[in-house]
Amino acid sequence: MKYKKSLGQHFLNSKNILTLIRDASDVCPEDIILEIGPGRGSLTEVLVFFAGKVIAVEKDKELVVHLKEKFAEAIKINRLEILEKDILDFNPEVLSFYKDFDYKVVANIPYYITGAILKKFLTTKYQPELMVLMIQKEVAQRIVARDGKESILSISVKAYGKPKIIKNVSKKYFKPQPKVDSAILLIENISRDFFKKIDEKKFFELIKGGFVHKRKLLIKNLSEKNKIDRKKLDDIFKKLGISENIRAENLTIKDWKRLYSKLSTYKNYLGAPHPSGIIFLR
Repeated sequence: MKYKKSLGQHFLNSKNILTLIRDASDVCPEDIILEIGPGRGSLTEVLVFFAGKVIAVEKDKELVVHLKEKFAEAIKINRLEILEKDILDFNPEVLSFYKDFDYKVVANIPYYITGAILKKFLTTKYQPELMVLMIQKEVAQRIVARDGKESILSISVKAYGKPKIIKNVSKKYFKPQPKVDSAILLIENISRDFFKKIDEKKFFELIKGGFVHKRKLLIKNLSEKNKIDRKKLDDIFKKLGISENIRAENLTIKDWKRLYSKLSTYKNYLGAPHPSGIIFLR
């Protein structure tokens, strides 16, 4: 079977790493698992053994045929369902059919759609309980802000859940071998609680404005991009104990929420959200 570079196919071939993914997912018989891009089924085999049901979404028609042959018995007893579909066209709300169960997303995903997958499942109305994803190491480090510097990506993920790197994974454990190392990323405690009292889209518009020029001071970005009066910003920063010399990357998710809440008390200082809405960048 040929590998399809256009689909970002790099198949994991380490039993130890598969076990780590299973353990991070805390898979049990009560779980509904959504697996993205099962490929040849190495992770699927582990998940089917431990989970109540696995729904595997695979775009490659040839792999779908292979998976249906390989897992014919699991499909027959309804432990596995294979959908030939692009995950970006998949509607998570169909999983609400299993209303008595939460679901988990577990996958070795194509790295070029990392941002799109995060946005799709973290912002959907029907969110997963947790996500365990094999992604590019560099991207995982940005999400957890390993260097202490936040980004649009890290703030976007942390607004919905708690990210943690389980383990870095060498490229040698994949076939064909990718050009970069990977990491197992766990996102747990996923919810919309952060947005109970704040407007989701307006919050991300504030974030986008703060990061519009990375090397500029935050207060200058907000003044120029979000059209917020500089004197009013000076006053708000002082009240919140935020330095006027700080950059966007140095604010934590809690700082951003405090800043948003303070700005929202001033009429028209947080205007209509940008039409692009919520943004995730790889």
